Amino acid sequence: MVPASDWGPAMRNSAPVWEFVEARKAPLIALSDAVWGVPELNFDEFRSVALHDAALQAEGFHVTRDVADLPTAVMGEAGSGGPVIAILGEFDALPGLSQEAGLLHHQPVPGSGNGHACGHNLLGSAALLAATAVKDWLAATGTPGRVRYYGCPAEEGGAGKGFMVRAGVFDDVDAAISWHPFAFATVFPPAALANTRLDFTFTGRAAHAASAPHLGRSALDAAELMNVGVNYLREHMLPTSRIHYAYQDAGGAAPNVVQSRVVIRYTVRAAELEDMLALAARVRRVAEGAAMMTETHVDCAVVSGMANLLGNPPLEAAMQANLERLGPPPFDEADRAFARRMQATFTPEDIASAFRQVGMPPATDKPLCDVVLPYPSPAGPILLGSTDVGDVSWTVPTVQALGATCAIGTALHSWQMTAQGKSPIAHKGMVHVAKVMAATATDILSDPVLLDRAKQDHAAKLRAQPYISPMPPEVQPPVKHRP
Repeated sequence: MVPASDWGPAMRNSAPVWEFVEARKAPLIALSDAVWGVPELNFDEFRSVALHDAALQAEGFHVTRDVADLPTAVMGEAGSGGPVIAILGEFDALPGLSQEAGLLHHQPVPGSGNGHACGHNLLGSAALLAATAVKDWLAATGTPGRVRYYGCPAEEGGAGKGFMVRAGVFDDVDAAISWHPFAFATVFPPAALANTRLDFTFTGRAAHAASAPHLGRSALDAAELMNVGVNYLREHMLPTSRIHYAYQDAGGAAPNVVQSRVVIRYTVRAAELEDMLALAARVRRVAEGAAMMTETHVDCAVVSGMANLLGNPPLEAAMQANLERLGPPPFDEADRAFARRMQATFTPEDIASAFRQVGMPPATDKPLCDVVLPYPSPAGPILLGSTDVGDVSWTVPTVQALGATCAIGTALHSWQMTAQGKSPIAHKGMVHVAKVMAATATDILSDPVLLDRAKQDHAAKLRAQPYISPMPPEVQPPVKHRP
């Protein structure tokens, strides 16, 4: 930890904000549990956003609904004058990952089958807790400035923040802060991958597969040939790039019919936005080749897209200083005992891989995070999939934390992550990271030099590589009506 004698002016001013986090934590922990109980998917988070709306009103924020014309986006603002700090929250779930809380075996909850296997019930609640603490700090200290909580829908592949960026809702923001659940406490490295989701629809000609196969043109053959071509492409792309696919419509269940229509969705990722766009163009050409070989027709539609994260070293250094000053989350022996039991559901490889990912030697006696990891990581960048926070980071200086909310070895997008989503471990981790975010926000509000350095770094990056939205203008969010 950084001793108090070494705190700069901003750090001394931000220290009391932790007290406001502690004072406000109970209702926001309850909010995380409530959102866990109503797991909703992309652009369908109506009950979750209503819970966040009610919490914002209860805490005295000025609330704006239907942000960027998205019915499940909400914004709460407090304060006046000064810089504008955005704290970003999420609350969407994942399909097929329902799980009873606290159990050490897989047992889905009756109902939708959705589950908070990426911890977004915690993500939005901790972000709102941090924003509430900053609001109280602004009022108590009389510091000029505004804090905004943005409740953002559809991070899990829907690119909700990308649509919000396109609508200009962050244009007057000076800095943005967010976080993500993880097994360790550290700064979120700017290593999330740019991505795009593409739907390829192959159209052929149906025929009787036995009596007239020569008359058919198989859309399923085309999709399978596309997959073969993309698999050969993997040898000739950057090692940090990724390509995945899933059939949306495999053409039907009858093998005696030549399938006339197939829809397959591809996700293309790369560490840099320009590399992702170039790789996506190559995947499109593979699809066109498959259509030529099978005498079918292919259409490609962009479903969503996300930019890679743009780092901001001045803000990352400020966040790391707050992490070191605060120390690791206050887990106790009961928490460690539960985490050990949860680890028994993992493989030894799961646990060892989690340690190696952050540059630590594997340990069998460390079920929970008990240190603040150094930043940057000695292991190099931690690739953590993709996030639509990336698009925000190209618009405004942005920094994120990783908060320790689960047993070491827990895989995101697993039933074990869902099972821990209402545990004391999760609650302590979300309060801990809320303190880090709130303290970083008050540092920015207290230190004009820090904010100026952050803006200069951001502007320099944009001069070198201007932002290109990975979503064409014609792509619109699949907005749903309130039930």
